[in-house]
Amino acid sequence: MKNVSLILLFALSLLACESSSEKAEPQESTEHAEVFSEEDGLSVYQLTSSWENQFGEQVQLNSLQGKPVVLAMIYSTCKAACPRLVADMKGIEADLDEHGMSDVHFVLVSIDPENDTPAVMQKFIADNRMDKRWTFLRSSEENTREFANIMAVRYTEISPIDYSHSNIISLIDENGVLRFQQEGLGVDNVELVKNATLLLH
Repeated sequence: MKNVSLILLFALSLLACESSSEKAEPQESTEHAEVFSEEDGLSVYQLTSSWENQFGEQVQLNSLQGKPVVLAMIYSTCKAACPRLVADMKGIEADLDEHGMSDVHFVLVSIDPENDTPAVMQKFIADNRMDKRWTFLRSSEENTREFANIMAVRYTEISPIDYSHSNIISLIDENGVLRFQQEGLGVDNVELVKNATLLLH
């Protein structure tokens, strides 16, 4: 009888935990949020997933190692948020170039890997007049979700060619550590550029 009582108490405690987690409200994101510091020792380059770039080459994320990276997750057929997000990235590129700091890589990661084929990604790069500093990547749905979770990017397919998604630009240091993020469209790039400048020095 005593054992049965203990089992019932344990089951009730589990139900209480599940109930409280369902009621937890998601935290609101901030416009500028430093996600984790270099001291945390966490690196996106620890991921061993395989990716394909706009040239059809199979690469891993650690192929980007050695330079700071400015990164956003988009999809090529987006007509609203993504073009503005890319424009913000190009604004960051221009600001860094103006200060003589061109040693930064710019990376776009597709949230629609089925439709963003290498040919589509290459055309997107060309149409947006992006130079060799820009890379467009795609992978499997599973790998893309894993990467999005690490980058705190949320996206949901709302039709076969349309997604609702976070508008986040991330700054990753040369070792793959996420150092800074800005969220929103048309955001002042001053803080991200300042953080990138610190990495370059």
